[in-house]
Parts: sequence; structure tokens; C-alpha cells
Amino acid sequence: MSSDSPGDTVPERSTNRRLMILLAMAMFVLVVDTSLMNVSISAVITDLDTTASGVQSAIALEALVSAAFILINSKVGDLIGRKRAYVIGLAAYAVGALAMTLAQSLVAIIIFWAIIGGLGASLLLPAMQSLIHGNFAGAAQKQAYALVGAAAAIAAAVGPLLGGFVTTYLSWRVGFALEVVIIAVVLSQIRLIRDVPYTGSRKIDVVGAVLSVVGMGGVVLGILVWQDGGEYVALLLVVGAVALTALARWLIRRKRTQRVTLLDPDLFRHPNFTAGISGQMLQQITLGGAMIALPLFLQMTLEYNAMQAGLSLAPLSLTMFAAAMIAGRKAGSRRPAKIIHTGFLLTSLGIAGIIPLVPRVDSGWWLVVPLVITGCGLGLLVSQLNNYTLAPVEDERISEAAGVNSAAGSFGLSFGLAMAGGIMLAALSVSFTNLTQDSTIIPPKEKQQIASALENDAEVMSNTQLDEQITGQPPEVEAEVLAINTHARNLSLQFALLVPLIAGGLGLANSFRMIRLPDQKPSAAVEQTGLG
Repeated sequence: MSSDSPGDTVPERSTNRRLMILLAMAMFVLVVDTSLMNVSISAVITDLDTTASGVQSAIALEALVSAAFILINSKVGDLIGRKRAYVIGLAAYAVGALAMTLAQSLVAIIIFWAIIGGLGASLLLPAMQSLIHGNFAGAAQKQAYALVGAAAAIAAAVGPLLGGFVTTYLSWRVGFALEVVIIAVVLSQIRLIRDVPYTGSRKIDVVGAVLSVVGMGGVVLGILVWQDGGEYVALLLVVGAVALTALARWLIRRKRTQRVTLLDPDLFRHPNFTAGISGQMLQQITLGGAMIALPLFLQMTLEYNAMQAGLSLAPLSLTMFAAAMIAGRKAGSRRPAKIIHTGFLLTSLGIAGIIPLVPRVDSGWWLVVPLVITGCGLGLLVSQLNNYTLAPVEDERISEAAGVNSAAGSFGLSFGLAMAGGIMLAALSVSFTNLTQDSTIIPPKEKQQIASALENDAEVMSNTQLDEQITGQPPEVEAEVLAINTHARNLSLQFALLVPLIAGGLGLANSFRMIRLPDQKPSAAVEQTGLG
């Protein structure tokens, strides 16, 4: 379909499918990119002769840039055109991936992957949702959202497996080179995407833009610094919260005086929209918390390698993808709110089923059933949440709404990862210290040394890794330390899994509100496009 001819005929079903697949491929690259970076840290450190803190800082910077600029870049997409914003965002992401393929220093990664790639992500996400909203209608729109959501979910789940494979058997650079190839394929078919014109004001709310960057950036940076054990966490969070509060007041005041705003505050008058973005954030917190705790359980408790851990998570990723696709195609007249309700219920039941298994199982096979239940629940959520959230929004405000929706998802994922990681390390430190102090086998002088070392550098370790560090101790002391590590590590992982469980429970409670609200159909302007 062409963006140059508003009177184009309805595209054939095969063309629609191709367009959906292309959008899903772009989302897959966007999500899998960070997973590749995370599992490639050791190889990147060795190849570039840099430090772990340097690489982790680049990862944190990419997340920060993406979250901080996502609201303002949704407005940029309005001004330059949603299709053009989509292309520029993809091209920026390709630059970052190409830099990872060729980089010889950490500086290149920071500039091209973290900053340019992060800006590309913040431009791409809201533009993609706007294009889905404007290129499809009715059942086709639901299917497009479902497929793109499924692509994001499966990328988060299989990213560690893909990264582990290419890093182990080929090179960490190969994964990023494949990203460039996928983006090139998507851009080669860009003519299939029909642009969605913006008819609102062309003016820019500069103050609102600055407050959004400081607000989102401060909150996300505070969370990332807290996860890494840094200082000034409270100050960063306060700055972010104050800026977001000031942004809300600023938007309301500008709206009352009928001046242009970064975001239309009336968006939040739609109860379906606010319930939807709440569900979006809680779903991403659930996914983020699970994706930090489950791989650590498999790799540290069961001592699986990256490949084995990825295969063990396959029931989650495959059922997530299948459930999203089936729900997108077969939802029919079923209320989206009820599907979302079922999704949060299944997700919560699945996570609840995993928690008691952590200290009791010796194989990933024991997790298959709860992982399948969790995957089905998450699949139902990703198939419906975007469509539910954006349905009541008129086309003129769709980029702003998509930006808020994407920001809620990005914040939720960052919060889930950081909160689960922080709680896990805190629980590990407390339980290890208490168990060590209560031990009748470890000598008193050794107790203080172990407690001090853990307090300064808490880390989830397998028994094999720990055994290599406690050589020279009497056999009974080594056995006691390993037993304490087993208990403390499993307890910390159980505490970490409470984050996705609580988020799933809150999402379930929010879904009752969704059910009470009347269903919303896409705006009339979308229906009049005749697409789908």
C-alpha cells in the first residue's frame, strides 16, 4: 500500500500479513538487542580490553536515553511524519548494531549503540504503534498488535538463548550483524507501510519536552543506580518525581489556556486509556522480574549453560508466542478486558507455581507446566493490551498516546528488572549473613570475613563458582558455606519472583476495573481509512 495515494484500494490479505511480519521483525530486533548485549558482556570486555562497569554503564545509558526521550520523540514523529520517524528510528538502531559489529573501543559503543541507538528506539516505538493504529482496522488491527507484542515477548525470552549460541560458537559481533541484516530487509519493504498524517498543531512545547526528559530520565536513572548499588538514588528519584509532577501541572495549565502541549492531558480522562497503560506497565514489570530471576535460577542453582537455560525457558517463550497469535486471530467478539483478565490470572498462577519449586527441583523439566501457564497468560496480555489502550484515542493524538503507552512499558520493564535484582541481592546478603552467623561449624573469625565480603560485593553464585573461591578451608567449613549459599541463593530467587507475582496480582485487580468499563472501538478516522 502506498503512502502517496490516500485512495488506495484495500490491500490483499497476503500484503497485510507481510506488513504485520515486517513490523514484528522490527520489534524483535528492538527487544533482542539488549539481550544480546547482556549475554555478551564477558566477550565484549575481553575483545575491547575494557571493564565490566564500563559495558554495564553503556547498557544503562541506552535504557536511560530511550526512556528519557520517548515522550518528546512521539511528538517529533508527529511533526516529521510517523513513517519517516519509523525509518529514522530503524536506521539509528542499525547504526548502533553496525557499531557493535565493528567497534574497537568502548567509546564507539557509548556514542553509536547507547546514544544513537537509544534515540532511535525512543523514535521508533511510538511511531510503530501509530502506524499499526493507522494501517489496520478491526480484526486486522488486533492481529497486528498481537503479532508485534508476541515478537517483543519472544525476543525477551529467546534473546539469552540466541546470544549464548552466537557468543559461544561464533562471535558476539555476529548477533549484531544479523540485526543489521533484518533491519535492511524491513527497510527494503517500507513501501508497504502507509503513512498516517498528523493534522494537529506544528508548534512545540519546549518546557514540557524538557520536563519529560528530566522526569523520565531521573526516575529511570535512579532505578538503575539503585540496582548497581550507587549513591544519590533518593535524590535522582526525587528529581524525576518532581519533574513529572511539574510536567502534569504544566500540561493542565497550558491546556486551560488553549496553548500547544507536549501531551494532551485529556488523554488521561479516558478511563480505558489509564487502565490500559496501568496494565501495560504491570505486564512489563511481571516480564522484567521473571526474566532476571528465572535465568539466574537455571544458571546458578541448576548450573545450566546459556544454551541449556534458553532451552529450559522455551516453554515460556513458545506458549507466549502461540497464545498471542491465537488470541489475536480468534478473539472474535470476546471482550478484550476479559482476555486481559484471564491473562493476568494465568500469569499470576504460573509464577506462584514456580516459587515453591525453586529450592526443591534439580531439573528444568519441573518448570514446564508453570512456565506454559505463565507463557499463555503473557501471550494473552501482549495480544490485547496495546489495542485496548489505544482504541479510545483519536488519530490526532495517537502518537502522544503511543508515546505514553511505550513509556509505561519501558518504565515497567526497567522497574521489574531493577526491583527484582535489587530485592534478590538484598535478600541474598541478609540471609547469607544470618545463616553464617548462626552456623556452629564456621569459626567466628571466618564469619565476620564472609559477612564483610558479601556486604561489599553481593553476587548470586553457583556452588561450583563459590567452591573455587573458598579453597584452603577445612572440608567441613567448605561444605557448610556451600550449604548456606544454596539456601540463601534459592531464598533470594524466591523473593525476586515475588516482584512479578505482586505485579501480576495488581494487574489482575486492575483488570476487574477494565471489565466494568464499556468497550471502546477505534476512532472514526481510523475506521474511515478502510484498511484491514
